[in-house]
Order: sequence, then structure tokens, then C-alpha cells
Amino acid sequence: MDVREARANIARILGNAALISGLAVALGAAAYYDGLPVTPYFFAALLVNIGVGLRLEAAILYRR
Repeated sequence: MDVREARANIARILGNAALISGLAVALGAAAYYDGLPVTPYFFAALLVNIGVGLRLEAAILYRR
């Protein structure tokens, strides 16, 4: 495994972790908060966007 594949694998793993934790935060906020608190959903959206970005980076690196 060369350095580029290792970097793509790390980005993919971190992207998956960010996606899963973002979805968990969103589900937890929906289950435990009444009304519409903005902070947990903002944090969840941030994590999901970071996860998608890392997954895209891994796909671009792995393609080359």
C-alpha cells in the first residue's frame, strides 16, 4: 500500500466516523429535545458536511 492509498483510507474512515456521529447527534437531538434547538442540528450538519468532504477527498485520491 502506497502513501496515497493510505491517505485515502484514513480520509474514508474519518469521513465515515463524521457522518455516523453527525447522524447520531441529529437523532439524539430529535429524540431528547422539545421544540427546535438550533445548536445540536448545526453541529450535526457541520459533522455531516465534514464527513461528505472527507469521503469526496478519499474518492478523488483513490481514483488517481
